[in-house]
Parts: sequence; structure tokens; C-alpha cells
Amino acid sequence: MFRVIVRHAHQQSAARQALIEKIIRVDHAGELGADRIYAGQLAVLQGSSVGSVIRKMWDEEKEHLDTMERLAAKHNVPHTVFSPVFSVAAYALGVGSALLGKEGAMACTIAVEELIGQHYNDQLKELLADDPEAHKDLLKILTRLRDEELHHHDTGIEHDGLKAPAYSALKWIIQTGCKGAIAIAEKV
Repeated sequence: MFRVIVRHAHQQSAARQALIEKIIRVDHAGELGADRIYAGQLAVLQGSSVGSVIRKMWDEEKEHLDTMERLAAKHNVPHTVFSPVFSVAAYALGVGSALLGKEGAMACTIAVEELIGQHYNDQLKELLADDPEAHKDLLKILTRLRDEELHHHDTGIEHDGLKAPAYSALKWIIQTGCKGAIAIAEKV
């Protein structure tokens, strides 16, 4: 009986650790991507009417990335092996969307932040279903990050992102790429 209880506790602990590792690895990749997207956008639009808006969101993303770096170190979670690829792709997305003008950059922000907000919500549900007390600190952090990402989403709308040429197609392409990156980062 004691052996069964110990085995169950070990399995539960291993499953909890795997959940934490998956969440931190993918969120680190996401925050790295957001950092690089805004860096790319600012490289193109620094002197534009949205330059200061992009700078503010980028500053917040830098803090998010720092938060994820600290969580990865605390929980001994390695970054996804695809971090260099994601970094380059995200910078290219930032530059490319900004070359479409401020509307293109803001459309990118809307698409990315909408998906990331949904992703954070899914993670919060997973953590709550596992054990809200055990994940109290992580739940607090992810809730704050989600809320700030959704504020970026709203900022993109306020700055005409919905008016980007071919907005629906652009959103679909960006979100499809992000979903692929999420699926990869969750595993390796």
C-alpha cells in the first residue's frame, strides 16, 4: 500500500513538472518571439506616428522575456532548441509587417497578441485543473502577462491594425505560424 502511494505521488510530481516545463519552455519562446517582432517593427517605424507605441510594447515584452528567463532558471527548464530559428523568423515578421506600414505592424500585433492571450488562458486552465495552490505563483505571473498581452492587442486595434490591407489573410498567416511555433516549442 505504501509503495502504491509513493509511486502515485512520484507520478503526480513528474506530471506536474512536465506541465511546468512545457508551459515555461513555450512561454519563453513566445516572449522571445514578441521581443524580436517589436524590435523588427521599431527598426522600420521608429520615427513614425506609432514608434513610441511600439517602443512601449517592446519595453513590456523585454520585461516578459526577463520574467520567463528567471522562471526557466528557477525550474531548470531549457529553452526550446528552435529559439534561434524563432528569433530570426519573429524579427523578419516584425520587419515585414512594419514594411506594410503602421496598419500592417498593428495588424501583426493584433494577430499575435490575440492568439497569445488565448494560449495563456489555456495554460491557466491547465494549471487550475492540476492544483491551484501548488501553482499559485505561476498563475499570478501568467495572468499578469496575459492581461498585458491583451492590452497590446487592444493597442493594435486602437492604432488601425484592423485597417491593414488583406487583414484577414495576414491574421490567418501570422496565427498559423504562431500555432506551429507553439506546437514545436511545447515538445522540444
